[in-house]
Amino acid sequence: MPRILMERSGEMEVFARVVQEGGFSAAARSLDITPSAISKLIARLEARLGTRLLMRTTRALTLTEEGEAFHHAALKVIQALDDADQEVSGGAVRGRLRVNATIPFGTMFVAPAMPAFIERNPDLIVDLSFTDGIVDLVAEKTDVAIRMGNLPDSGLIARKLGQSRRVVCAAPSYLERKGRPATPADLDRHDCLTFNFRRERPSWPFLYEGREVGQPVTGSLVVNNGETMKQMVLAGAGIARLGLFHVATDIAAGRLVPLLEECNPGDLELIHAIYVGGGPLPHRVRAFIEYIIKTLEQSPLLKGYPNAA
Repeated sequence: MPRILMERSGEMEVFARVVQEGGFSAAARSLDITPSAISKLIARLEARLGTRLLMRTTRALTLTEEGEAFHHAALKVIQALDDADQEVSGGAVRGRLRVNATIPFGTMFVAPAMPAFIERNPDLIVDLSFTDGIVDLVAEKTDVAIRMGNLPDSGLIARKLGQSRRVVCAAPSYLERKGRPATPADLDRHDCLTFNFRRERPSWPFLYEGREVGQPVTGSLVVNNGETMKQMVLAGAGIARLGLFHVATDIAAGRLVPLLEECNPGDLELIHAIYVGGGPLPHRVRAFIEYIIKTLEQSPLLKGYPNAA
């Protein structure tokens, strides 16, 4: 029986790697085995389960419905095995830590903090991925993701790391061409840069005539991440609403100008670490979260723009 269980967990590891790498050859390279060995193992797995898990063509590899279900279950088993190793290792921080973060936050805070974190934990391999899109933590086998703004309802565990003010801003070159808005309603006449992953019509919050209002905004450019948004606003493409931590140095240098600050209602962007619950938090995840919290506590970029209303 132990030999059979070991074979099954190994099959799951290889199957998950094939899905992660998107093909047999890439998975074989990452595992340092031959593609033919991968092919035989997957064939044996499908024969044992009595169903096809993968649809293979010369150009693509896709999961069948049964493959999706098996992949989801396999990732849970693999994670449970990793967690078991962590639990009996005397609290050692080791193994592979998969971290996903938004592009601006990841490049500004996570990446610079990693050398010291890795030096403290030499038995740890940190696997970083930065994207502003929503990541399926189970499907991507991600240990922890850092997300900005309000979180959708889910079964994930969220821990607040901090918060940053949002600021509406534009480059001097844009304001010279288009003028400066005096009221939130003036934004109707301006190019406002927005994100393409928001389904509803974008609306920015303002405090105007004693009450908070949502000002609808439109523009000729939409983007899928904060770093691209920042580069576009710096180039004079329009007005943007961005996290203060992301643009504070550009404001201080005069490359960007904050707008309608007297109407800012205390527009905050929350920062959370999210992870899958259901058991003890692995030591590697706990160590990373605690380290990031201490890193953020030392950052003046998350304490507000000094001239803000």
